[in-house]
Order: sequence, then structure tokens, then C-alpha cells
Amino acid sequence: MQLIKARVLHFPRSTGNPEQEFEYFAAGALVIDGQKIKAVGPEEVLSRQFPEAQVIDKRHCLLVPGLIDSHNHFPQTEIIASFGEQLLQWLENFTFPTEQKFASYEYARKIADIYLQQLFQNGTTTALAYCTVHPQSVDALFDAASEHNMQIVAGKVCMDRNCPEYLRDDASSAYQDSRDLIEKWHKQGRNLYAITPRFAPTSTEEQMTLLGQLAAEFPDTFIQSHVSENTDEIAWIKSLYPKDKDYLGVYERFGLVRERAVYGHGIHLKKREWKTLAKSGSVIAFCPSSNLFLGSGLYDMSAAISYRVSTALASDIGGGTSISMLTTQADGYKVCALNHYSLQALRGLYLMTQGPASSYRLEHQIGNLNPDTYADFVCFDLDSNELLRTRLQNGKGHAADIWFALTFLAGDRCVDSTWVAGIPVFEK
Repeated sequence: MQLIKARVLHFPRSTGNPEQEFEYFAAGALVIDGQKIKAVGPEEVLSRQFPEAQVIDKRHCLLVPGLIDSHNHFPQTEIIASFGEQLLQWLENFTFPTEQKFASYEYARKIADIYLQQLFQNGTTTALAYCTVHPQSVDALFDAASEHNMQIVAGKVCMDRNCPEYLRDDASSAYQDSRDLIEKWHKQGRNLYAITPRFAPTSTEEQMTLLGQLAAEFPDTFIQSHVSENTDEIAWIKSLYPKDKDYLGVYERFGLVRERAVYGHGIHLKKREWKTLAKSGSVIAFCPSSNLFLGSGLYDMSAAISYRVSTALASDIGGGTSISMLTTQADGYKVCALNHYSLQALRGLYLMTQGPASSYRLEHQIGNLNPDTYADFVCFDLDSNELLRTRLQNGKGHAADIWFALTFLAGDRCVDSTWVAGIPVFEK
């Protein structure tokens, strides 16, 4: 049993008002026993309650739940910061040629190990990841994550048109490969499977029909894809699926809009789409870094809140330019400001911890520091650099101010340690 002394911040329950409904212990402690959290609260109280615990002094740190990255592409780890173009050109010039390499399990495993270490180095302990069309790329990522007992959600990309022949599956193979991977990996350890049509333009109606059938057969799997990222993409959708009401309507028709469905971007949604997302319990992954880098547009956080659509922050590497979720939140703040909405510091933290955990029905395992959840957490060093230290010495000292300063001034430099299931997977 271990008792970690630190400033401690988390959201113990789902809330629509994270700016007010949080727990913060300026002189706090977290008690862990094996893989799970035993207690959280004031250091003085827990030190008396657990006198036998091994004490770890992290009082120079802010301890928060492990961060959740709700949309990224692990094969694109090696093309981050490639000279940018808009979405469709990015796919043709960078993404597809890179993904061809993942036909090799050995190559996929090499990148998976680098990808996970980068996540840990930045305080991310859970990710929703796209693999490639190759089943072995999925095996490689789940194998790597399993070695750390990490909560990972991933799936084989499915696409049977409008992509290079060397990355093309077909409707029946996409269904069978995905089904085989679900039976092999879903709920094995902490692994969870996501049915993954890349996006509607790269799947025929036959493929979408079979993936919808698969989602009905395995209702507790995740679904992940993209929606309304780019105006050219939306025009393309209209030409490919002229009978559907809108972009989201394509997925809806095939039974792919439901709880545990996570759609990247959602920048150009219409009123009907917002209402459908809210009613279905689907989630939009807000990817500000990628949206800025590819010039896709500005996510409307105000509309998401108004329509009560769950939103989760996401790096979207490699279109996104940083694996750091702190940098992602900083970009999110700027995107929201340009769209006349002020993204409060603690709401940003909520969108990468308890918020998505609740939306994914995983709040009993991750996203908070409640007893009996997994001991997935990160310690941010508040003394990691002179600029941050100076800013905090002259700041307001409350939780929101500390977190806001961290998002802009820290990055991976301030990660003291990242813990997964009670084990440090990264230490500075």
C-alpha cells in the first residue's frame, strides 16, 4: 500500500458544471493498494488512517486522474509535423503511404511501443486509437498496451473504396476481420474494441451495412469514425450518399450512432445532427490542434453545451501536432475564443477525465480518483521550469488557475510521473 502526498484534483462524479463541482485538496493524498485506488482526501486524515502505507512525497506536484485522449491515429505517430495540407490531400500524401508499412506486425509493434511511451510521457493513460486496415496492426497495439495493463480502445480501420488498393479491404473481410478481433481482444484484460469505418467516403453501403450489423451483434463495443471535419469532405459525402439527410445521417442509417460511438471533429454540424447526437448518447471528439493545422474550421463548443452533446478533447495525432493533452487543451481554448466561447480551465480538464469516462460508461474504472477505480494518474511537477514557477508564485493559487497555467506553460516537461494500474510507467 502506498500513500502519495500531493495537491490532488479530480471530478468525483459526472457533472454539467465542472467549474464548481470538483474536489481539490491543496494538502492532499492518494492511497493506492495494488492496481486500485484505496482512498483520496486530505493528507492529514489519510496519514492517520493508513499509518502502514509507504509514503511517496510528491508535494511539489499536482496529481490528477490519468488523461484520456479520445481520438488519435497511432500509425501516424511518425508523420506528426509533416508539412500540412487540407484533409483529403493529407490522407493521400502522408497517411496512406505510411499506413502501408503496418502490414508488418514487427513494424506496427515498434511504432506501438513508441506511441505508448509518448502517451505516458505526456500523462495520457487511456486512448481511443485508430489502427490500420491490417489486423496485425491491432494485435500489435493491444499486445503493447497489455504489457502495461493499460486501458486502450482500438480497432482495425475499414475501407473498401476511395483509397489505395494496397490499403483496401472489402465488405465481407472488414466484417470478418473485425469480428475476429472483437472475439480475440474485446474485454480481454483492459482492452476494448472499436468498430472503425475510417469515414463514410471510404466505405461502400455494403460495408457500412455489415459494420452496422456487427455493432448490433456486439452492443458494448465502441464505434469510432469521423464526421463533418472539412467542407470539401461534406460535399463529397453528398455526392456519395445523396439520399441521406446529412453527414451524420449516413452513420445513423446503418445503426452506427449510439452510446459508445465517438465521432472525430463535428465542426460543421447542422441542427438536426446536434439533436441526434444528444439523443443517441454519441460523443464528439474535439480535435483543436488538428483542426487548426489542417485549416478545417472551429468547433462550436457553445452549441455542444446548448444541445447537451457530450464532447471529449483529443489530440488527433498525426494531423494534430502534439501528443500532449495539455497542449491540446491550450489549442482548444484558442479555438473556442475565436468562436466566441470561453473554455474554462476545469471544464477542459473534465473533457479529458471524468467527462469522457462517464460518456463511455467507464467511470467506475477511469477518469477520477474514486476508491476502487484503477490507479491511473499523473503527477505534474509545479516546479518544473522557472517560467511556470514564477507564474504560479504570482497567481491566484486556486485549482483552476494552477491548471490553466499548466496547460500553456508546461507540456511534457512538467510530467513528473505517470502511473497505470498502480505502476509508474513513466518517471522523469
